[in-house]
Amino acid sequence: MTRLLGVIGHPVAHSLSPAMHAAALRALRVDGVYTAIDVPPAFLRPVVRALMLAGVEGLNVTVPLKERALHLADQLDPAARAIGAVNTLVIRRGKLLGYNTDAEGFRRALIEDTGADLRGGRVLLLGAGGAARAAAWALAGMGVQTLWIMNRTRPRAQSLARWVVRAAPRRAGRRLECVVVPYAGRRAAAGLLAQADAVINATSLGMRAGDPSPIRLKGVRRGTVVYDLIYHRETALVREARRRGCVAATGASMLLYQGAESLRLWLRRPPPTGAMRHALQQALWGQAPGGMTTGR
Repeated sequence: MTRLLGVIGHPVAHSLSPAMHAAALRALRVDGVYTAIDVPPAFLRPVVRALMLAGVEGLNVTVPLKERALHLADQLDPAARAIGAVNTLVIRRGKLLGYNTDAEGFRRALIEDTGADLRGGRVLLLGAGGAARAAAWALAGMGVQTLWIMNRTRPRAQSLARWVVRAAPRRAGRRLECVVVPYAGRRAAAGLLAQADAVINATSLGMRAGDPSPIRLKGVRRGTVVYDLIYHRETALVREARRRGCVAATGASMLLYQGAESLRLWLRRPPPTGAMRHALQQALWGQAPGGMTTGR
């Protein structure tokens, strides 16, 4: 019987997930279909119930539905509950199980594509929205010692800081230090960058061609990890980071690994990440060359 999978969002036609997951199903020789389904937020509940009745086994969830999907699930994994968002739904025995694989995708992308070991490290996180929340959760789990949060809206940064300190697991009795730093446009203090082991962009700057970098990297050390969650183009931040000798990468690897983890949950089999990476590269090259290259 054909296995039915998909991604829901609004809009969703631009998603690269269908190309990536179709390649995975072929590599695994699974008789399956993965498709994109546009679902306006007001229709999320009835559409998901209809898809369950139609025999769909799993769904990826993208913006603006991740927070709403949290309230549909019969069961939530700890990461989804803590982060407050679901990006993967598993339908099993008539139950809707909610997961968040964004944090795991981000963690694995940092390790696999930049070689980052941030245990005891200091990280500057740009942004305080949903993407930043998943990144902060992952960074806390990786054992980061100090997390600096910079955001245009200071109260939102403060809210994220309070949450991550409460949610972060203690490591050897040591609690994560989370500090909100003033937003100063693109001219962040060189002293802060000189101390950072990694800089993470979780803002939307870079989504559009011609967007400036969210921050100037003046003062950053050579070898610092710079990771931009924007995945469909090489951003100004990534270009500057490479010029300054940093280990830089776009968010394409996060897209890959969060998708691979979703597939593992649906099929309960190891995902073919090589085939998925190749398909994603091909799709990205059709939009913006260089999407999955790193600075190594």
